[in-house]
Amino acid sequence: MDRQWWQRLHGFPPLVWIVLVGSFFGRGTYFMVWPFLAILLYEKFQLGAAEIGLILSASAVGAALLGFYVGALSDRYGRRNVLLAGTAINFLAFALLAVAQALPAFILAMTFCSIGRAVWEPPASALIGDLVRDKQSRELALQFRYFLINVGAALGPIIGVWAGLSAQQSTFGLTALSYLLLSLAFLWGFARTETGRLAHRRRDMSANFRGTLAVLRKDHVFLVVIVANVLTLFIYAHMDSSLVQYLTRAQAPNLVQLISSMILVNALTIVLLQFPLLQLMRNIEIKGRIVIGLGVLAAGQVWFALNPVHWFAGWMGATFVVSLAEAVLFPTMSVQIDRLAPDHLRGSYFGASSFYSLGWSAAPLVGGIVIEWWSGPALYWLMCGLCGLVFLLYRLTERLSRPRWHDVEDQAEIGEGVAQPQ
Repeated sequence: MDRQWWQRLHGFPPLVWIVLVGSFFGRGTYFMVWPFLAILLYEKFQLGAAEIGLILSASAVGAALLGFYVGALSDRYGRRNVLLAGTAINFLAFALLAVAQALPAFILAMTFCSIGRAVWEPPASALIGDLVRDKQSRELALQFRYFLINVGAALGPIIGVWAGLSAQQSTFGLTALSYLLLSLAFLWGFARTETGRLAHRRRDMSANFRGTLAVLRKDHVFLVVIVANVLTLFIYAHMDSSLVQYLTRAQAPNLVQLISSMILVNALTIVLLQFPLLQLMRNIEIKGRIVIGLGVLAAGQVWFALNPVHWFAGWMGATFVVSLAEAVLFPTMSVQIDRLAPDHLRGSYFGASSFYSLGWSAAPLVGGIVIEWWSGPALYWLMCGLCGLVFLLYRLTERLSRPRWHDVEDQAEIGEGVAQPQ
């Protein structure tokens, strides 16, 4: 980072730092064991690939819809209560995962995990926009949040393996503890800091869910971007649970070490290269960065499809390529939503980005079915083809226009039976 970036970071309000540090600790403890959940379900309950995929997918589908609604609620009622609810749900969910023994309890806990994440993510990102008004500083905060998430993802597996915790169910208790501490930090931040009190009071009581839907329906560019990014998450997510299932059933040697190493390569690539890539692409527009990322992501899918099961270094190389795509795409997608969102609907727009999890949640089910009926390489060839479809969707946005916000809001008010001011 250059000196100007450090100055911007130093100027962030305390609540923004609570979001950033909380993201780091929450994701670090999460990655100690969550990527190994497919192994736990396979060994503990002897489930097939399609069954594991169905469980992992079903636990997140409803959460995507909930995240959209929660984002709209945070616009209307403020961020504080929604954020506290999200951290409380995450605490209960991971505490239940730490002690669950029966399959129904596992499924319930995983559903709460997905709900908690959907409740937490939109208002957390929107809060950064509320408190950091300078556009470049706000984009740096969103980039830095993603950076810290990946630092946590890098350290989590290392600490887990070193402490003998990986693939151990009890590790979820540490994640529960991190969310409990985060709840206490939010209570302090909103009550004891000036920016926290201002953020707690800042709300738009004129916002309503039906009116927000009316606005979003008129923003055709945003709707196509959401569909494109859902597909992007769907493609990327097959490096997670689908790949674990593929390697498990193909009897790849040293499976836990292989998966831990891939997670480490993924996270370290983000940690070491995210900001150099940001600096390198600083003069490239958002859409251009996304097109570059899609090309790299497609190359990674080809490598996954062609890599021999027993070639350890090959899996590391393919993971590195896909991680480069992630370093470009995912932070840019957050910045993209922030730029598209009007100030008074920032929570709703970040809430709509919760639909990305539809792509993530569908990946284990589709991946499990394709692996069970065809093969792992067939899955990744299919994902390479989908990268081309996403590229076409982004080309389509160039032909679409965006609404004039006041005109659309007036129409939404008429639909609600509210008279326009004279």
